[in-house]
Amino acid sequence: MKKKNLLKGVLFVGIGASVYGMLATFVKMSYQEGYTTSEVTTSQFMLGLIGLLMLNFIQTVTSKSKLPSPTRKEVKMLLVAGTSLGCTSLFYYIAVQYINVSIAIVLLMQSVWFSVVVESFLTKKFPNARKIIATIIVLLGTVLATNLINVDIELDWHGVFWGLMAASSYTLTMFTSNTLATHLPVLRKSMIMLTGGSIVVLAFLFFAQIGPLYFDGLRSVYLNFTENTQHIHSFDYSIFWTYGFILAVFGTIIPPILFNMGFPNTGLGLGSIISSLELPVSVTMAYVLLGEKVILVQWAGIALILFAIVLMNLPAKKELKVAEQLS
Repeated sequence: MKKKNLLKGVLFVGIGASVYGMLATFVKMSYQEGYTTSEVTTSQFMLGLIGLLMLNFIQTVTSKSKLPSPTRKEVKMLLVAGTSLGCTSLFYYIAVQYINVSIAIVLLMQSVWFSVVVESFLTKKFPNARKIIATIIVLLGTVLATNLINVDIELDWHGVFWGLMAASSYTLTMFTSNTLATHLPVLRKSMIMLTGGSIVVLAFLFFAQIGPLYFDGLRSVYLNFTENTQHIHSFDYSIFWTYGFILAVFGTIIPPILFNMGFPNTGLGLGSIISSLELPVSVTMAYVLLGEKVILVQWAGIALILFAIVLMNLPAKKELKVAEQLS
């Protein structure tokens, strides 16, 4: 029975990571058809929120027992935590405007060692030797995966900056998701956090696209940040039935549900290893659908990053002894 549950957990986490890894490729394709970052994120979060509302309603109606409800304090905390969810999507999608999807996903995966740094600050403990070695391997893998050793490579610093910002925001999302209101049903908690992310996305839509179109004062303020005015136009609602549904399903509905179904069976360590499938899937999708060039050196860098993730999640000798004693 335990083996069957473990297999189910691995399957759920693996599919969830693979689905999430496809997301950036569809975002890039939507950009090629003229849609803006605001339109892409708004459609994803709005349709995702509607989907989760429907699933929550179904769960509430069909549940045999009364589901726990969050307190006002928990709602506020989850809404604030959810803003990092919106920021992750925004920063990641902005990065994809400037750099290849394969490089953007590598930058996003820097959250692996970002989390080590944050954890050391929170626990006030210096990371152990294995984590330090794994961090060095991640950095080395990043140099290879982004092809920085090639003197002819030209990386737009805007894309690198927003990619690292996405990694920082993603790190915050992982920490808050694992620590806040863990007693709540998965769908209910996800819906509240997604609402917080939607607030950020709608604010960005007003500031970067709709506001500057109708208010000259806001337009002049916005132009202090960028000279690009091509995306300042009325909202293109066709995004909802072209890419919005795909982005919502692949980005804000399926992965969180599958992760929350799978992680209890796999455990955090094994689940984190399996979820690293997101990296090769994203790069492969970009290679197949977008024709992005990925050379052997970059695949070697990706392999190093995956190895570092596995290394960081391997159980320590003490943990193995405890597990043997319990069994």
